[in-house]
Amino acid sequence: MAFLHLPSSLALKTTCRSALTPVPITVSSRPIQNPAKFTNWVLDFRSKSLNFAFCGALALGVGVADAKVGVNKPELLPKEFTTVIDVAGFLSDGQEKRLAEEISDIEKDTGFKLRVLAQNYPDTPGLAIRDFWQVDDRTVVFVADPNFGNILNFNVGASVDLDIPRSFWSRLAGKYGNMFYWKEKGEDASIEAAVMAISNCLREPVGPNNCSEVK
Repeated sequence: MAFLHLPSSLALKTTCRSALTPVPITVSSRPIQNPAKFTNWVLDFRSKSLNFAFCGALALGVGVADAKVGVNKPELLPKEFTTVIDVAGFLSDGQEKRLAEEISDIEKDTGFKLRVLAQNYPDTPGLAIRDFWQVDDRTVVFVADPNFGNILNFNVGASVDLDIPRSFWSRLAGKYGNMFYWKEKGEDASIEAAVMAISNCLREPVGPNNCSEVK
């Protein structure tokens, strides 16, 4: 699980805090005595990791020194399912439709799920988005919020993290999420550019050089 560019304020639930407990990992040449127990441990660890990263992504804030209070407003969620939720009004109807179509194509072509939330803190549905989108380890949650300097924030599922280099997300945020870019071109331009860059990356064959360029 990658925890990248995620503002860290958030009033976290106990289940979120539990994922912070360090798990000792040792390397041994001895065979695993109980494979079933080991498998269950791995699944439990991945589940806790996903929960922690998601808590961090959606209860957005700006850090320990200047933390904002976590917000959870499920009433801001749309009544019908959509892969693009814009509670900040950054996107036009046409832009939302184009992004939703691109996201649908990504899922059909790659099996990975991209979800986009555009918000302006503190107006955010917060953690309610997790159940609304049924977030799992094949999901990338992209939260666009200009209140934290860099507008691009990502929560990356464990399966996605296996195929996509972690450096891609930081380079993507650096290129299209920096304050100079979105203030000059607009929040909508940053969001659209990021979605297309993610689309290009997810479609590249997995290898040592995949996603090495933010397109």
